[in-house]
Amino acid sequence: MSFATRYPGATIMPFEGKHPQIHESAFVAPGACIIGDVTIGPEASVWFNCVLRGDIHRIVVGARSNVQDGSVFHVEGPRPDTDGSPTIIGEDCVIGHMALVHGATVDDRGFVGMGAIAMDDSHIGEGAMLAAGALLSPGKRIPAGELWIGRPAKFLRQRDAAQIEKTRFQSDRYVRLASRYLAQSADGASEG
Repeated sequence: MSFATRYPGATIMPFEGKHPQIHESAFVAPGACIIGDVTIGPEASVWFNCVLRGDIHRIVVGARSNVQDGSVFHVEGPRPDTDGSPTIIGEDCVIGHMALVHGATVDDRGFVGMGAIAMDDSHIGEGAMLAAGALLSPGKRIPAGELWIGRPAKFLRQRDAAQIEKTRFQSDRYVRLASRYLAQSADGASEG
């Protein structure tokens, strides 16, 4: 089945011979643009009007992670001192609406809040959170389980186990919601 049939209304295109790799159980919403060297894992979801542009480096979205409406992922290409910065999202991550992730890494169960920005070579550790509206400067690292807020982002406090578990709950909720959208798409295709 072609991407156009599986994900009607989404733009999924190769760039310079690199084709997006989207797991059959993933959901890509209409209006999303997935370009070039992008891998989307099992049960992951990319929602309405997101842009994942893997043209000068790669982007990976791990299993069960969700990239919510209007978010933008890009990368940093090779420079004289480095081979560039991919955007790597681990498993069970939550990327809030209108987030900008540029050449950054988010480890498993990491959370990027609505409207937050994670810049080149920044790193959000396992179970850590970049709060809504925060700006994580280039090269900054949020250690595992910490909450950072502000522009520029600074440490606020350690997240407790219940807060980290809530990220997993939100990830699971998006997996269930995406499966409902996929079922609706399949029903619509069978009616047409």
